[in-house]
Amino acid sequence: MTMTNTMQTKHTIAILVNDQPGVLQRVSGLFGRRGFNIESITVGQSEEQGLSRMVIVSIGDDKTIEQIEKQLYKIIDVIKVVDLSANPMVSRELALIKVKSEPVTRPEIMGLVETFRAAVVDIGTHSLTVQVVGDTEKIDAMIELLSPYGIRELSRTGVTAMVRGNA
Repeated sequence: MTMTNTMQTKHTIAILVNDQPGVLQRVSGLFGRRGFNIESITVGQSEEQGLSRMVIVSIGDDKTIEQIEKQLYKIIDVIKVVDLSANPMVSRELALIKVKSEPVTRPEIMGLVETFRAAVVDIGTHSLTVQVVGDTEKIDAMIELLSPYGIRELSRTGVTAMVRGNA
C-alpha cells in the first residue's frame, strides 16, 4: 500500500508546449476548470526552436496534481509535464519595485539594496526603482522592508525553475 500526500502543498510544474496561439489559454483554463488557483505562471522560449516552457506554481495535494498532469497531456500541444517540486530544483523570480525616496531616506534604502544583493536600476527625483532577483521568500522580504518607505509601483515576473544538476 502506498501513501500519498493529501496535504495541500505548493507544486512547481514545468510544461513544455508547442509555441502556438491559444496554448496558454487551454493550459490555464484546465487549472480553472479544476478549481485551482495559479499562484504564478511564466512562459518563454525553451532550448528547442518552436517550443515554449511554462512554469506554473499552484497548491494542491499529490493526487490532484497527478490528475492535473494527466489532463495536461490530453491537450494536443503539450509535449512534456514535470512536477519540479518532486526533485531538487533551482527557482527564481524577479521584481521591480519603485519606492518613494527623498534624499534623506536614500542611504537607508541603498543599505537594504546592498544587503539583498539587489540593484537600483532607475533614480527619479522622488523615487528609486529597485531590481531584486531570488526565491519568492527573498522577494517577499524585500517588499516588506521597502513598504514603510512607500511602494509606488511593483511588478513581479512569477517563478521560473528547473531541476538541479544533470537531470
